[in-house]
Amino acid sequence: MAFPDGWSTRRPTLDDLPAILELMRANDIAATGEPETGEDAVRAALTSPHVDPARDCWLAYGPDGRLGGWAYIDNDNGGDKEFVEVYVHPDGGAPCRRPLLDLVLRRVAERAAEHGFAEVTAKAGALPAETDYIADIEAVGFRFEKRYARMRRSLSDIAPAPLPRGVTIRLVRPDDDEDLRLFHRIYDTGFRDAYDYHPRDYDSWRAYVDGLTSVAWDEWFVAEVDGVPAGVLMSADQFLEHNEAFVKNLAVLREFRRRGVGGALLRHAFAVYAAKGRAQVGLGVDMTSPTKAANLYLAAGMTAIYEADIFAQQVKAA
Repeated sequence: MAFPDGWSTRRPTLDDLPAILELMRANDIAATGEPETGEDAVRAALTSPHVDPARDCWLAYGPDGRLGGWAYIDNDNGGDKEFVEVYVHPDGGAPCRRPLLDLVLRRVAERAAEHGFAEVTAKAGALPAETDYIADIEAVGFRFEKRYARMRRSLSDIAPAPLPRGVTIRLVRPDDDEDLRLFHRIYDTGFRDAYDYHPRDYDSWRAYVDGLTSVAWDEWFVAEVDGVPAGVLMSADQFLEHNEAFVKNLAVLREFRRRGVGGALLRHAFAVYAAKGRAQVGLGVDMTSPTKAANLYLAAGMTAIYEADIFAQQVKAA
């Protein structure tokens, strides 16, 4: 689908980060009522080792010269799963949404051929209320796959809790490469049975961590059971402007599940967040996870503040 008259596109650079962030946050407010996107998310999209902004990303400008849309491909590990991201400004950006979507899907097919895949899985996400976007992605072949929830709870009533028998929790040692490798191994192994997990080797993961604007190492925890590493919790700083702590990843090795390790990591992290004066804690969870992760978070007092649907389709190489 062609862009309407007067619209133009160009490729983004890091210099465009503030303008893209402004557009993303306007989109967030229209969709959820809150400006959720952080600078790190935009920076990661523009610096991913598996995506080239000069070929895999677009900015769209309306006839008035304002930034109306931003589209890119997200791929964590260079594999055969590509996440299609298309965002438009709620004030006048709608005309560029479908043309951007077509551009990105065409590029997904080209990338498949370049990487030697006969076909790849393309995914896209939308809130249930984003009916116009859902209509567009379904029109180009996407079909509903699963639902995620953005969860949150207040930290006003948090108090330290005893750990289960044999369980200890310590901080990761960021200056110890072997300890970071251990953290990554538990995280990577623990997520392997998640349906849409995209594995990253240690070097790629470490590059991602090193590229973050800030890392609160005193909120990264390793749980051990009788001295054996069993689980990890990684926090993120992406919502600090809202005084909200955020659990980025929580993973427990299969052999240690259903022994209270995940709950202990959560309660410990909540207590640390509360002691820092954080007002609330949030996270995102796959509601269809085979590990029943949502049940863990519900039991910890978290509730869904909104849900988002994931759509998928197979795209043949161009």
